Amino acid sequence: MKENKLSDLSMDFAVDILKMCDDIKGHYSIVNQLERSATSIGANIREAKYAHSKPDFISKLQISLKECYETEYWLELMQKAEIISDTSNLMHNCGVIRKMLIASINTAKENMDK
Repeated sequence: MKENKLSDLSMDFAVDILKMCDDIKGHYSIVNQLERSATSIGANIREAKYAHSKPDFISKLQISLKECYETEYWLELMQKAEIISDTSNLMHNCGVIRKMLIASINTAKENMDK
């Protein structure tokens, strides 16, 4: 159940990012980086569902976590550069996904030792 919620949240988050990026004029390289990192979060979560092993599962979630941190960076940069006026909702949602990923990774690692 938790993986489905995580997958759903990451999909909704990616859609929100893509919609926001539609309204941004210029800054194509930054927008591209944001779109790539934000959509990669969910793609790797989805990929983890069919991992070949527990270490592969953990690896995919860790990649998602890295992409989550990168997405937060691009959002922060875009707000500081005044490309986007308010990223608080997106930052919050990204933070929720990040916390869920950390918990999932830690749980998977603990279960690996058993």
